[in-house]
Formats: sequence, structure tokens, C-alpha cells
Amino acid sequence: MKITVTVNGHTRTADCEPRRTLADFLRHDLGLTGVHVGCEHGACGSCTVLLDGATARSCCVLAVQAEGSEITTVEGQAATSLTPLQESFRRHHALQCGFCTPGMLAVATELLRDNPSPTEAEIRAAISGNLCRCTGYHNIVTAIAAARDQGDSSNADTPPQPPGA
Repeated sequence: MKITVTVNGHTRTADCEPRRTLADFLRHDLGLTGVHVGCEHGACGSCTVLLDGATARSCCVLAVQAEGSEITTVEGQAATSLTPLQESFRRHHALQCGFCTPGMLAVATELLRDNPSPTEAEIRAAISGNLCRCTGYHNIVTAIAAARDQGDSSNADTPPQPPGA
């Protein structure tokens, strides 16, 4: 069947098997390989995208369910240069192999949009559904906190402090 979605600001129409996951549709039919597929049952978070502004595990959504929706993948987060969040991930070494990075960026984007001043505990809770086997999460939390604080250059490179510190 034919489906039409807006992906990264561009309307795309393509034929799609009704049983095809959104992750496979984005990767194989639209060539957006920034959507990573890890566990294929929603536990790892590597396939997380923004679907109508909310994070969604694209391996658990059928492409036909996304008909008419707006989807943002990691490729659509920055048109010509890194976003401040992506730059913070780069600057704070918040990625190693990069497999979890697209999902982490999607979750962090939603978090900072909905809560511009999250605490370290709120950051950790937000990313808790995304698995990272390389970084130990510390640098990811630091990068998100630095992006949160980017307007205040005096502490942009300072790791998040525990409450009351």
C-alpha cells in the first residue's frame, strides 16, 4: 500500500508492505540509515525517532500507522551544521561507537523541549530506556546538561552536579 509521511521536513510517498516496521521503512525504503535497529522489540532505544514531536520506537510502529505523520530522524535534526545538542555530544565525547546516538539525541531533544531545565536525575530518567554499551552514560548526561546550560557559557563545560552540591 502507499503511504505518505513528512520526514525531516520533506513529504515522502512510497509503497510499503502493511507489516513493514517504520524503522525498516525509513532505513530501506527512504535510505535514512541513521535509524539504527538493535533489539527489534523496543527495549534498546537505538531506533528512536520523533513521531509527531514525541519519541517513538520505530521498530515497534508499523509504517502504515505513521500515515500522515511528521517524523524527524537524526538526519533531520541538523540541516547544514550540528545542532547545539549534537555539538555538545561531540564536545563532551558522548558517543563512542555511535550506535545509540540517534536514539539518545531524539530522547534528549524531547526532554529539553518539554523541560528546558532538567536535573541530572531527570536527564538520567529520560535516557534510561536507551541502552549504551560504550560510554557508561556519564558523558551523555554531561552533554545533555551542557546543552541545557548552553546559554550560560560559564558552566557549559562543567559536568552536572548532584543536587545540593
